[in-house]
Amino acid sequence: MSEESPFKGKTGLRRVCNALRYSLAGLSTALAQEDAFRQEALLAAILIPLSLFLPVAWTGRALMIASVLLVLIVELVNSAIEAVVDRVSLDRHPLSKRAKDVGSAAVFIALLNVVVVWAAVLLER
Repeated sequence: MSEESPFKGKTGLRRVCNALRYSLAGLSTALAQEDAFRQEALLAAILIPLSLFLPVAWTGRALMIASVLLVLIVELVNSAIEAVVDRVSLDRHPLSKRAKDVGSAAVFIALLNVVVVWAAVLLER
């Protein structure tokens, strides 16, 4: 027996419009509620325009921008994991800690990736 969400079933343009609305709501919520996402969005607001002015090849520029966007993506997923864990229970539990720590580690690795990519592109001369 397959139980599906009652929110599924929209198709075509209506589905696309709903998905856009949900995505914008998620971004708005992350900006309003998540300090780390705001900090990383500020970093992106500085680094992405900076990358446009640096004398690097377009491939390198694309990698630099993609590495910054990856941090935002991973932070959104991490925030979603944390919200679900907190929704299930606010009690301290080893599995809750593991989920939150692993999400945090993913963000850390994404941030390290920014440093490595930017250094590689900028030092490639």
